[in-house]
Amino acid sequence: MSQMIPLYLLLALFATILAPTSGEPVGVCYGMMGNNLPSKPDTIALFRQNNIRRVRLYDPNQEALNALKNTGIEVLVGVPNSDLRSLTNPSSARAWLQNNVLNHHPAVNFKYIAVGNEVVPSNGGGDVLPAMRNVYDALRGANLQDRIKVSTAVDMTLIGNSFPPSAGEFRGDVRWYIDPIIGFLTSTNSVLLANIYPYFSYIGNPRDISLSYALFTSPNVIVWDGSRGYQNLFDALLDVVYSAVERSGGGSLPVVVSESGWPSNGGNAATFDNARAYYTNLAARVRENKGTPKRPGRGVETYLFAMFDENQKNPEIEKNFGLFFPNKQPKFPIAFAGVREGTAVE
Repeated sequence: MSQMIPLYLLLALFATILAPTSGEPVGVCYGMMGNNLPSKPDTIALFRQNNIRRVRLYDPNQEALNALKNTGIEVLVGVPNSDLRSLTNPSSARAWLQNNVLNHHPAVNFKYIAVGNEVVPSNGGGDVLPAMRNVYDALRGANLQDRIKVSTAVDMTLIGNSFPPSAGEFRGDVRWYIDPIIGFLTSTNSVLLANIYPYFSYIGNPRDISLSYALFTSPNVIVWDGSRGYQNLFDALLDVVYSAVERSGGGSLPVVVSESGWPSNGGNAATFDNARAYYTNLAARVRENKGTPKRPGRGVETYLFAMFDENQKNPEIEKNFGLFFPNKQPKFPIAFAGVREGTAVE
């Protein structure tokens, strides 16, 4: 027996050395705007089969929530923009939370509630913060305010200055909207959700933005911002948001990338190979847990958009962001969690 103890120690040492190094798990957005998609239980089973540990739901679909019970998958659930006005009433917010979150908790592993997605400040912006406050108060009433965070998802159209990244700033005409939201998120120890698409930046300015910079395939630094070197556009855009948050009083408020993707068809540079390179390299970047030049060493929680091609979306390009075909076959292999990969896909 005494001779076996060193053997066990040796085996444990080898197991430690050989074990895969896991970084930040990669989330996936589960859009449902298709008439040919798998059932909700089949889709959640597909999440589990592919080791996808985080999901974003755009609304509290009850069938999907039931399928997520006891899976351990972290859930970002959305309040649809059409419901924001009703949630400015505290009792309606309590009822929403009860029906869509508390009735499923703790079997469903809720992490965030996104109160609105890409709300245009001039059209419904005044409802976002009151609705967020009411949902937060309802969570606090259930003593879950530290377990489930309330936020909202913004897009890059709110950004005014975006170059260089350290000069990032929200547009002057939306500061009335975004500054109080950032103040609320800071006071509640929450995060800002941001939808970040290098694809749209690239097709909007292909003269100044190289495809390799957008696809994570550039072998060298492309943009210098003082001492910070940027080898890919995703990091640059995220640092733009960090800088804008700081200028709006958010300090080191964390930013979660609640959407990012690249279409495989239907528009400029929307090819299968480009989509494969973007998604594969972004997933590897997230799992590395290295952060960005502005905030190194901090994991960047990111949700890829989207699980499936959705044939009921418009315009045409919006139909082609899927990681999987509706028949559940993957378009290309992606490691959503597990061993780190340091090489870019060309």
